Amino acid sequence: MSERKPEWLKIKLNTGENFKELKRMMRGKTLHTVCEEARCPNIYECWANRTATFMILGDLCTRACRFCAVKTGLPTELDLAEPERVAEATEQMGLRHVVVTSVARDDLKDGGASIFAETIKAIRKRMPLCSVEVLIPDFLGNWDALKVVMDARPDILNHNIETVERLSDRVRSKAKYNRTLELLAKAKEFQPDIPTKSSIMIGVGETMEEILKTMDDLRRVDVDILTIGQYLQPTPKHLPVKKFYHPDEFAQLKDEGMKRGFKHVESGPLVRSSYHAHEQVESAAKAL
Repeated sequence: MSERKPEWLKIKLNTGENFKELKRMMRGKTLHTVCEEARCPNIYECWANRTATFMILGDLCTRACRFCAVKTGLPTELDLAEPERVAEATEQMGLRHVVVTSVARDDLKDGGASIFAETIKAIRKRMPLCSVEVLIPDFLGNWDALKVVMDARPDILNHNIETVERLSDRVRSKAKYNRTLELLAKAKEFQPDIPTKSSIMIGVGETMEEILKTMDDLRRVDVDILTIGQYLQPTPKHLPVKKFYHPDEFAQLKDEGMKRGFKHVESGPLVRSSYHAHEQVESAAKAL
């Protein structure tokens, strides 16, 4: 059974004109956002500020991770026109920084890497001054697929470790803790100058010592940016919350991360991988 949600996790709803306009744009271009599909708690703040994380390759994920609200199933098609629509939406929104993520597409030989690359190129063509961050799946360890993404030169390569090693197999589906570390290391091998980023959600049963070890593991593969947020149970079918961390504990974790050499650490109860992403890329760039 989950603990009762504490006061500091209350979210201010803001469904003003920017939020409504962005929602209409997404539906008009038949685009998906992880903000909606994963029930992100920051959707009102981010959309009101005209920022969003696009989710490409459809809205059906071939995996069923026990923390994630994205729908699971077997996708039936690949939309080759999607990169251009994402680029059009980015231009219409006037974004300075865009985050592109996807469902896991284990049904595709390259896991969707080519669509990621085409999306990066399409955004750059329309918006050359807009920085592009990609939050990718692990491509089942297909490093040729990873190279396709890295060769398109995103401004940030993001792949989430999600949880500590002991809980990884229980929390994630198919993804492996050590494979995540290998992917982040390979990304640096392919393009040493591109910052890498990863995220940990806490509250699923980990200890403080395990969180710190995960930080150490990420630094060993030269990860530049770390985000740490509170796990929130999206539905009764998902993993229960074992602990709600206090904001003071998140502040402590930020300090621990900075001590370990991360260029930027975003740590707080409502922090998600793409939260304040533009500030993260600027902060990391100054430190590189």
